[in-house]
Amino acid sequence: MGEVVMGRQRPGTPTLEEVAARAGVGRGTVSRVINNAAGVKDSTRRAVQRAIAELGYVPNLAARSLAGRRADAVALAMTEQDWRLFGEPFFAETVRAVSDALTDTGMQLLLTLVRTAAERQRFVEYARGGRVDGALLMSVRADDPLPDMLAEAGLPTVLLGRRSGDECVTYVDADNVGGARAAVAHLLDGGRSRIATITGPLDMYVAQCRLRGYREALDRAGIRSRSSWEAESDFTEESGRRAMAELLERHPDIDGVFAASDTTAAGALAALRAAGRRVPGDVAVIGFDDFPLAQRTDPRLTTVRQPLEEIGRALVRLLLEEMEQPAVAWRHVILRTELVLRDSAP
Repeated sequence: MGEVVMGRQRPGTPTLEEVAARAGVGRGTVSRVINNAAGVKDSTRRAVQRAIAELGYVPNLAARSLAGRRADAVALAMTEQDWRLFGEPFFAETVRAVSDALTDTGMQLLLTLVRTAAERQRFVEYARGGRVDGALLMSVRADDPLPDMLAEAGLPTVLLGRRSGDECVTYVDADNVGGARAAVAHLLDGGRSRIATITGPLDMYVAQCRLRGYREALDRAGIRSRSSWEAESDFTEESGRRAMAELLERHPDIDGVFAASDTTAAGALAALRAAGRRVPGDVAVIGFDDFPLAQRTDPRLTTVRQPLEEIGRALVRLLLEEMEQPAVAWRHVILRTELVLRDSAP
Protein backbone atom coordinates (compact mmCIF):
# COMPACT_ATOMS: atom_id res chain seq x y z
CA MET A 1 0.00 0.00 0.00
CA GLY A 2 2.86 2.41 0.62
CA GLU A 3 6.20 3.51 -0.69
CA VAL A 4 9.29 3.63 1.51
CA VAL A 5 12.00 6.08 0.50
CA MET A 6 15.40 5.85 2.17
CA GLY A 7 16.79 9.31 2.80
CA ARG A 8 20.34 10.57 2.99
CA GLN A 9 22.48 9.72 6.00
CA ARG A 10 21.70 11.97 8.89
CA PRO A 11 24.24 14.76 8.75
CA GLY A 12 26.68 14.78 11.63
CA THR A 13 25.20 11.66 13.20
CA PRO A 14 28.00 9.20 14.00
CA THR A 15 26.96 5.61 14.58
CA LEU A 16 27.74 3.16 17.31
CA GLU A 17 29.84 1.22 14.80
CA GLU A 18 31.95 4.33 14.05
CA VAL A 19 32.61 4.83 17.76
CA ALA A 20 33.63 1.17 18.07
CA ALA A 21 35.98 1.47 15.10
CA ARG A 22 37.57 4.66 16.45
CA ALA A 23 38.10 3.04 19.88
CA GLY A 24 39.30 -0.26 18.40
CA VAL A 25 36.67 -2.31 20.23
CA GLY A 26 33.49 -4.17 19.41
CA ARG A 27 30.01 -2.67 19.24
CA GLY A 28 28.95 -4.52 22.40
CA THR A 29 31.81 -2.98 24.36
CA VAL A 30 30.65 0.50 23.35
CA SER A 31 27.12 -0.37 24.50
CA ARG A 32 28.43 -1.55 27.88
CA VAL A 33 30.37 1.67 28.34
CA ILE A 34 27.33 3.78 27.43
CA ASN A 35 25.22 1.85 29.95
CA ASN A 36 27.93 1.93 32.67
CA ALA A 37 27.96 -1.86 32.77
CA ALA A 38 30.60 -3.79 34.69
CA GLY A 39 33.31 -5.89 33.09
CA VAL A 40 35.03 -3.19 31.01
CA LYS A 41 38.69 -2.39 31.70
CA ASP A 42 39.41 1.21 32.69
CA SER A 43 41.72 1.71 29.71
CA THR A 44 39.04 0.41 27.33
CA ARG A 45 36.38 2.57 28.96
CA ARG A 46 38.61 5.63 28.54
CA ALA A 47 39.24 4.78 24.87
CA VAL A 48 35.52 4.50 24.19
CA GLN A 49 34.74 7.72 26.04
CA ARG A 50 37.49 9.48 24.08
CA ALA A 51 36.03 8.20 20.78
CA ILE A 52 32.54 9.36 21.80
CA ALA A 53 33.90 12.84 22.57
CA GLU A 54 35.95 13.07 19.38
CA LEU A 55 33.07 12.00 17.14
CA GLY A 56 30.39 13.93 19.00
CA TYR A 57 28.34 10.77 19.35
CA VAL A 58 24.99 11.13 21.16
CA PRO A 59 24.02 7.77 22.70
CA ASN A 60 20.58 6.70 21.52
CA LEU A 61 18.30 6.13 24.46
CA ALA A 62 17.18 2.88 22.87
CA ALA A 63 20.60 1.51 23.84
CA ARG A 64 19.31 1.32 27.40
CA SER A 65 17.40 -1.79 26.30
CA LEU A 66 20.74 -3.63 26.12
CA ALA A 67 21.00 -3.22 29.88
CA GLY A 68 17.32 -3.99 30.46
CA ARG A 69 16.47 -0.44 31.49
CA ARG A 70 13.83 0.49 28.97
CA ALA A 71 10.88 2.59 30.07
CA ASP A 72 8.45 0.56 27.92
CA ALA A 73 6.65 3.80 27.12
CA VAL A 74 6.13 5.83 23.96
CA ALA A 75 5.14 9.50 23.92
CA LEU A 76 2.63 10.85 21.41
CA ALA A 77 3.31 14.57 21.42
CA MET A 78 0.80 16.96 19.89
CA THR A 79 2.37 20.27 18.96
CA GLU A 80 -0.68 22.29 17.88
CA GLN A 81 -0.66 25.64 19.68
CA ASP A 82 -4.42 26.19 19.62
CA TRP A 83 -5.81 23.81 22.26
CA ARG A 84 -9.29 24.03 20.73
CA LEU A 85 -8.12 22.03 17.72
CA PHE A 86 -7.60 18.97 19.91
CA GLY A 87 -11.38 18.55 19.78
CA GLU A 88 -11.20 18.00 16.02
CA PRO A 89 -11.61 14.43 14.68
CA PHE A 90 -8.06 14.23 13.33
CA PHE A 91 -6.53 14.12 16.79
CA ALA A 92 -8.97 11.60 18.27
CA GLU A 93 -8.69 9.30 15.25
CA THR A 94 -4.89 9.46 15.27
CA VAL A 95 -4.68 8.65 18.99
CA ARG A 96 -7.00 5.69 18.44
CA ALA A 97 -4.97 4.39 15.48
CA VAL A 98 -1.65 4.63 17.35
CA SER A 99 -3.13 3.11 20.51
CA ASP A 100 -4.51 0.17 18.53
CA ALA A 101 -1.12 -0.37 16.87
CA LEU A 102 0.59 -0.48 20.28
CA THR A 103 -1.90 -2.92 21.80
CA ASP A 104 0.22 -6.05 21.42
CA THR A 105 3.61 -4.46 22.09
CA GLY A 106 3.39 -4.06 25.85
CA MET A 107 4.31 -0.39 25.46
CA GLN A 108 2.50 2.32 27.40
CA LEU A 109 1.22 5.28 25.34
CA LEU A 110 1.73 8.68 26.97
CA LEU A 111 -0.05 11.71 25.51
CA THR A 112 1.49 15.13 25.92
CA LEU A 113 0.96 18.63 24.58
CA VAL A 114 4.03 20.55 23.46
CA ARG A 115 2.86 24.00 22.42
CA THR A 116 5.41 26.54 23.67
CA ALA A 117 9.18 26.89 23.84
CA ALA A 118 9.08 26.14 27.58
CA GLU A 119 6.98 23.01 27.06
CA ARG A 120 9.29 21.97 24.24
CA GLN A 121 12.38 22.20 26.43
CA ARG A 122 10.60 20.46 29.31
CA PHE A 123 9.61 17.56 27.07
CA VAL A 124 13.16 17.17 25.74
CA GLU A 125 14.52 17.06 29.30
CA TYR A 126 11.81 14.54 30.23
CA ALA A 127 12.87 12.37 27.30
CA ARG A 128 16.56 12.74 28.18
CA GLY A 129 15.71 11.40 31.63
CA GLY A 130 14.84 8.05 30.09
CA ARG A 131 11.13 8.19 30.89
CA VAL A 132 10.14 7.26 27.33
CA ASP A 133 11.80 5.05 24.74
CA GLY A 134 10.63 7.00 21.71
CA ALA A 135 8.37 9.78 20.50
CA LEU A 136 5.69 10.15 17.85
CA LEU A 137 5.00 13.75 16.83
CA MET A 138 1.88 15.05 15.11
CA SER A 139 0.73 18.42 13.79
CA VAL A 140 4.30 19.67 13.47
CA ARG A 141 4.58 23.00 11.68
CA ALA A 142 7.31 24.15 9.34
CA ASP A 143 9.42 26.06 11.87
CA ASP A 144 9.10 23.66 14.81
CA PRO A 145 12.57 22.61 16.08
CA LEU A 146 11.25 19.84 18.35
CA PRO A 147 12.04 16.92 15.98
CA ASP A 148 15.64 18.13 15.63
CA MET A 149 15.99 18.64 19.39
CA LEU A 150 14.83 15.07 20.03
CA ALA A 151 17.15 13.72 17.35
CA GLU A 152 20.06 15.55 18.95
CA ALA A 153 19.06 14.05 22.30
CA GLY A 154 19.27 10.60 20.72
CA LEU A 155 15.58 9.77 21.19
CA PRO A 156 14.03 7.64 18.42
CA THR A 157 11.44 9.91 16.79
CA VAL A 158 8.89 9.45 14.00
CA LEU A 159 6.66 12.20 12.60
CA LEU A 160 3.10 11.92 11.40
CA GLY A 161 3.41 14.12 8.32
CA ARG A 162 6.44 16.30 7.71
CA ARG A 163 7.58 19.88 8.04
CA SER A 164 8.78 20.28 4.46
CA GLY A 165 9.78 18.40 1.35
CA ASP A 166 13.31 18.15 2.76
CA GLU A 167 12.35 16.53 6.05
CA CYS A 168 15.34 14.88 7.73
CA VAL A 169 13.47 12.94 10.44
CA THR A 170 11.73 9.63 9.81
CA TYR A 171 8.06 10.17 8.96
CA VAL A 172 4.85 8.51 7.81
CA ASP A 173 2.53 10.50 5.59
CA ALA A 174 -0.40 10.08 3.23
CA ASP A 175 -0.19 10.96 -0.47
CA ASN A 176 -1.74 14.38 0.06
CA VAL A 177 -0.88 15.73 -3.38
CA GLY A 178 -2.25 12.68 -5.19
CA GLY A 179 -5.39 12.54 -3.06
CA ALA A 180 -6.21 16.20 -3.69
CA ARG A 181 -5.49 15.81 -7.39
CA ALA A 182 -7.87 12.85 -7.61
CA ALA A 183 -10.61 14.78 -5.79
CA VAL A 184 -10.44 17.77 -8.14
CA ALA A 185 -10.19 15.49 -11.19
CA HIS A 186 -13.43 13.85 -10.06
CA LEU A 187 -15.14 17.25 -9.88
CA LEU A 188 -13.87 18.09 -13.36
CA ASP A 189 -15.01 14.74 -14.74
CA GLY A 190 -18.46 15.49 -13.29
CA GLY A 191 -18.71 18.63 -15.41
CA ARG A 192 -17.67 21.15 -12.76
CA SER A 193 -15.44 23.89 -14.13
CA ARG A 194 -15.58 26.68 -11.51
CA ILE A 195 -13.89 24.87 -8.67
CA ALA A 196 -12.68 26.60 -5.51
CA THR A 197 -10.65 25.21 -2.62
CA ILE A 198 -10.59 25.74 1.12
CA THR A 199 -7.03 25.07 2.23
CA GLY A 200 -5.65 24.18 5.62
CA PRO A 201 -3.20 26.49 7.44
CA LEU A 202 -0.48 27.12 4.89
CA ASP A 203 2.35 27.04 7.41
CA MET A 204 1.72 23.28 7.52
CA TYR A 205 3.22 21.17 4.75
CA VAL A 206 0.15 18.93 4.60
CA ALA A 207 -1.97 21.95 3.62
CA GLN A 208 0.60 23.05 1.04
CA CYS A 209 0.55 19.57 -0.52
CA ARG A 210 -3.25 19.45 -0.78
CA LEU A 211 -3.24 22.90 -2.35
CA ARG A 212 -0.62 21.72 -4.81
CA GLY A 213 -2.76 18.74 -5.78
CA TYR A 214 -5.72 21.07 -6.41
CA ARG A 215 -3.62 23.33 -8.63
CA GLU A 216 -2.06 20.42 -10.52
CA ALA A 217 -5.49 18.95 -11.36
CA LEU A 218 -6.69 22.29 -12.73
CA ASP A 219 -3.46 22.74 -14.68
CA ARG A 220 -3.82 19.31 -16.27
CA ALA A 221 -7.33 20.29 -17.36
CA GLY A 222 -6.06 23.51 -18.92
CA ILE A 223 -7.61 25.72 -16.23
CA ARG A 224 -5.38 28.37 -14.73
CA SER A 225 -5.66 28.45 -10.95
CA ARG A 226 -6.16 31.85 -9.32
CA SER A 227 -5.66 32.84 -5.70
CA SER A 228 -9.13 34.38 -5.53
CA TRP A 229 -10.55 30.85 -5.82
CA GLU A 230 -8.55 29.77 -2.76
CA ALA A 231 -9.44 30.52 0.87
CA GLU A 232 -7.43 29.46 3.91
CA SER A 233 -8.85 27.74 6.98
CA ASP A 234 -7.36 26.26 10.16
CA PHE A 235 -8.96 22.83 9.59
CA THR A 236 -11.94 23.65 11.84
CA GLU A 237 -15.62 23.64 10.90
CA GLU A 238 -16.12 27.31 11.76
CA SER A 239 -13.17 28.37 9.60
CA GLY A 240 -14.60 26.26 6.78
CA ARG A 241 -17.90 28.09 7.07
CA ARG A 242 -16.19 31.49 6.95
CA ALA A 243 -13.97 30.52 4.03
CA MET A 244 -16.93 29.24 2.02
CA ALA A 245 -18.86 32.45 2.63
CA GLU A 246 -15.85 34.47 1.42
CA LEU A 247 -15.55 32.37 -1.71
CA LEU A 248 -19.24 32.80 -2.52
CA GLU A 249 -18.87 36.56 -2.23
CA ARG A 250 -15.95 36.54 -4.67
CA HIS A 251 -17.37 33.96 -7.06
CA PRO A 252 -21.14 33.45 -6.81
CA ASP A 253 -20.94 31.05 -9.76
CA ILE A 254 -18.84 28.40 -7.93
CA ASP A 255 -19.99 24.91 -8.88
CA GLY A 256 -17.40 22.78 -7.07
CA VAL A 257 -15.37 22.92 -3.84
CA PHE A 258 -12.43 20.87 -2.66
CA ALA A 259 -11.96 21.29 1.09
CA ALA A 260 -8.66 20.18 2.64
CA SER A 261 -10.36 18.37 5.54
CA ASP A 262 -13.72 16.85 6.37
CA THR A 263 -14.31 19.37 9.15
CA THR A 264 -13.78 22.35 6.85
CA ALA A 265 -16.00 20.63 4.28
CA ALA A 266 -18.73 20.34 6.93
CA GLY A 267 -18.44 24.08 7.51
CA ALA A 268 -18.62 24.68 3.76
CA LEU A 269 -21.82 22.63 3.55
CA ALA A 270 -23.37 24.79 6.28
CA ALA A 271 -22.41 28.01 4.47
CA LEU A 272 -23.78 26.73 1.16
CA ARG A 273 -27.03 25.74 2.83
CA ALA A 274 -27.31 29.20 4.43
CA ALA A 275 -26.75 30.77 1.01
CA GLY A 276 -29.53 28.70 -0.54
CA ARG A 277 -27.19 26.56 -2.67
CA ARG A 278 -28.10 22.92 -3.26
CA VAL A 279 -25.42 20.25 -2.82
CA PRO A 280 -24.61 18.63 -5.15
CA GLY A 281 -27.15 20.20 -7.55
CA ASP A 282 -25.58 23.67 -7.54
CA VAL A 283 -22.24 22.98 -5.91
CA ALA A 284 -20.44 19.65 -5.48
CA VAL A 285 -18.23 19.34 -2.37
CA ILE A 286 -15.34 16.99 -1.58
CA GLY A 287 -13.43 16.76 1.70
CA PHE A 288 -10.28 14.99 2.85
CA ASP A 289 -9.71 12.41 5.66
CA ASP A 290 -12.86 10.20 5.71
CA PHE A 291 -13.51 10.56 9.40
CA PRO A 292 -16.87 9.28 10.77
CA LEU A 293 -18.06 12.89 10.42
CA ALA A 294 -18.16 12.41 6.63
CA GLN A 295 -21.08 10.00 6.95
CA ARG A 296 -23.03 12.27 9.31
CA THR A 297 -23.09 15.43 7.18
CA ASP A 298 -26.13 16.37 5.09
CA PRO A 299 -25.59 15.32 2.37
CA ARG A 300 -23.07 12.61 3.17
CA LEU A 301 -19.61 13.75 2.19
CA THR A 302 -17.53 12.52 -0.73
CA THR A 303 -13.98 12.58 0.58
CA VAL A 304 -10.40 11.37 0.23
CA ARG A 305 -9.70 8.58 2.69
CA GLN A 306 -6.46 8.56 4.64
CA PRO A 307 -5.58 5.01 5.79
CA LEU A 308 -5.29 6.02 9.44
CA GLU A 309 -5.10 2.46 10.78
CA GLU A 310 -2.25 1.73 8.39
CA ILE A 311 -0.62 5.03 9.27
CA GLY A 312 -0.80 4.14 12.96
CA ARG A 313 0.77 0.72 12.34
CA ALA A 314 3.55 2.24 10.21
CA LEU A 315 4.33 4.90 12.83
CA VAL A 316 4.65 2.30 15.58
CA ARG A 317 6.60 -0.15 13.40
CA LEU A 318 9.19 2.45 12.38
CA LEU A 319 9.54 3.72 15.93
CA LEU A 320 10.06 0.24 17.37
CA GLU A 321 12.64 -0.50 14.68
CA GLU A 322 14.54 2.69 15.51
CA MET A 323 14.39 1.85 19.21
CA GLU A 324 15.93 -1.56 18.58
CA GLN A 325 18.49 -0.51 15.96
CA PRO A 326 18.95 3.20 15.25
CA ALA A 327 18.96 3.75 11.49
CA VAL A 328 21.80 5.67 9.86
CA ALA A 329 19.35 7.03 7.29
CA TRP A 330 15.95 8.50 7.93
CA ARG A 331 13.03 6.65 6.39
CA HIS A 332 10.03 8.08 4.59
CA VAL A 333 6.79 6.14 4.21
CA ILE A 334 4.04 7.58 2.01
CA LEU A 335 0.72 5.71 1.95
CA ARG A 336 -1.87 5.79 -0.80
CA THR A 337 -5.20 7.56 -0.39
CA GLU A 338 -8.59 6.58 -1.82
CA LEU A 339 -11.48 8.69 -3.13
CA VAL A 340 -14.72 7.63 -1.43
CA LEU A 341 -17.85 8.65 -3.34
CA ARG A 342 -20.97 9.70 -1.44
CA ASP A 343 -23.83 12.13 -1.98
CA SER A 344 -22.05 15.53 -1.93
CA ALA A 345 -20.19 14.76 -5.20
CA PRO A 346 -21.45 11.47 -6.62
